[in-house]
Amino acid sequence: MLNLLSELCCLNGVSGNEGEVRDFLQKRAEQYADEVRTDRLGNLIVFKKGKKSTGQKLMLCAHMDEVGLIVTRTAKDGFFKFDFVGGVDRRIAIGKSVVLGNDKIPGVIGCKAIHLVSKDERKKIPKTESFYLDTGGIDVPLGTYGAFVGAPEKLGQDLFKAKAIDDRIGCAVMLKLLEEELPLDITFVFTVQEEVGTRGAFGAAFAVTPEIALVLETTTAADLPGAESHRRVCAPGKGPVISYMDGGTIYDRELFERLRRLAEEHRIPWQTKEYIAGGNDSRAIQRTKAGVRVAAISAAVRYLHAPANVGSRADFAHMLALTRLFLEDIAENGAL
Repeated sequence: MLNLLSELCCLNGVSGNEGEVRDFLQKRAEQYADEVRTDRLGNLIVFKKGKKSTGQKLMLCAHMDEVGLIVTRTAKDGFFKFDFVGGVDRRIAIGKSVVLGNDKIPGVIGCKAIHLVSKDERKKIPKTESFYLDTGGIDVPLGTYGAFVGAPEKLGQDLFKAKAIDDRIGCAVMLKLLEEELPLDITFVFTVQEEVGTRGAFGAAFAVTPEIALVLETTTAADLPGAESHRRVCAPGKGPVISYMDGGTIYDRELFERLRRLAEEHRIPWQTKEYIAGGNDSRAIQRTKAGVRVAAISAAVRYLHAPANVGSRADFAHMLALTRLFLEDIAENGAL
């Protein structure tokens, strides 16, 4: 799966401009699925029949978009101003490389030179309006999207580094499952615009109308030196994260317990979030129509929304294994 994840992370798909990622996913999905379609928002909705039809509509969901930037106006001397798309931490932006538009024009995010910064300014995080985009004088149309640059590579004995692991790992898990014979009928949804308010998932859930949805995601790991233990949330290498609650969703308790039980019975390491924060497509799916029972399996990833995300290769494999077990259990035992 690591090769597939690397391929996905090399693609650019800033929220609202996911076409490159969607084309890749669609080409792969069409080899195995019974039905593939794209809705008006750009969500890729894929249906595949399984060994049995349980009568319960099950949806697997992962978002294909990533954070980035968009060019907003031309500044003096050939520089450009921009705004961030999604929740980018401004502390990491200065000096970062980006590529712009379909032609992948290289650019660098700049800010006031350090020798011009006052003592008071050095104590503060620069505001977005103080940044500029340097393209070396190449003209870029307003509204052009920019994606961070971050080559995939192994890190240490078990870790993996790349941009956009959030949420290309969820997409990779779903693609791997599509290649297999499924235990039941499943609708796979690769959503758009999660990073700007879970917008794609809302429309997709209305179209699919699932009874149960499993969201495959990443979640923030803050297991760094100096972080208080109760604020570390989770850690790469300790297994997939099974959530009972986050900043946007209280997850279905029976589904949470089912995932926990399956993990323990099959000796898959797992963890949960020790700090309530964040959110994902679950919050939009859960509130659709009469309501949807939702669960989430996430990979613990450091430095989310940055050019270099870091996660555990073992966690990725366990995430796929636990998802497979969940599908088999639903097919055999149904849902309470």
